Amino acid sequence: MSEDRFKGSNGSDPSQISQSSTLNVLKNLLANTLKSSNCIPKHIGFVMDGNRRYAKKNDLEIKEGHEAGFISMAKILELCYQAGVETTTVFAFSIENFKRTSSEVDQLMNLARNRVKQITENGELAETFGVRVRVIGDLSLLSSEVLEEISDAVEVTKKNKRATLNICFPYTGREEIYHSINKNIKQTLQHKQDKIDEDTLNYNLYTAHLPKLELLIRTSGETRLSDFMLWQVCERGVMIEFLDVLWPDFTPYQMAYILMKYIYKKSVGKPLRNISLGTEYDGEIQTNNNTTNNNNKNNNNNNHNNNNDNNRNDKSCN
Repeated sequence: MSEDRFKGSNGSDPSQISQSSTLNVLKNLLANTLKSSNCIPKHIGFVMDGNRRYAKKNDLEIKEGHEAGFISMAKILELCYQAGVETTTVFAFSIENFKRTSSEVDQLMNLARNRVKQITENGELAETFGVRVRVIGDLSLLSSEVLEEISDAVEVTKKNKRATLNICFPYTGREEIYHSINKNIKQTLQHKQDKIDEDTLNYNLYTAHLPKLELLIRTSGETRLSDFMLWQVCERGVMIEFLDVLWPDFTPYQMAYILMKYIYKKSVGKPLRNISLGTEYDGEIQTNNNTTNNNNKNNNNNNHNNNNDNNRNDKSCN
């Protein structure tokens, strides 16, 4: 799957082809090495933030920033699936985005419908890696035309079993929790269940029956979740990476390093702390890589939790 295909480029520079081939070999080697660890996260969530700032920084139109963001997403997902990740969930369009200008909303809708179709075409990401594509969120907010086109594209992948791509469009974590509660109430009133508890709420989330979220990545330097997977991220052991890089600038090699950090932490029982990509948050432990004042406190917390972490490692890294 080439970047030129996404850009619609026809010409080719031999030196660029050679460089691209070398980088692909390196990326494939990294992916295979990560996969061999048997400790890759089964489910990764992405808050793909920074497309508009990227466009402004590079004197581009906003729609070009979103296009660049899609190219980055395709490359990151390709590495994830090569490395053995089973499920990825991407925050493609927030319900709050309907508050943007009508022209930008239309651009995002057109981009989404075109790109969902594209990744499900022959020879693209879904076919190459056996990915089942799901669009999740409040689909009632989509126009019938957009919904029909997306549904047709998703239908093509329904028999794929190797991996799953959840495209949150349009979505917020609060709406997902509301959806689950509403469904639980209806099932209780219809006597299909006799109680509402944490298990029944989990069962009716959009991500039910998929591996639990284990790693969440948010780009652009913001240290907040922006209403994404609020329920799932509260699970013990979820690792969160806040990265000080705009989404279109986020590379597969940076992604590979984050996966290495995850593998190291799950295998050894403590974080790897020698990179300045951003802030890492895990449970009750928060580390800002540019700050050293809290290192001793964090190390004490890590030591206190090592036994519990190692118990989980026995299950997740075998």
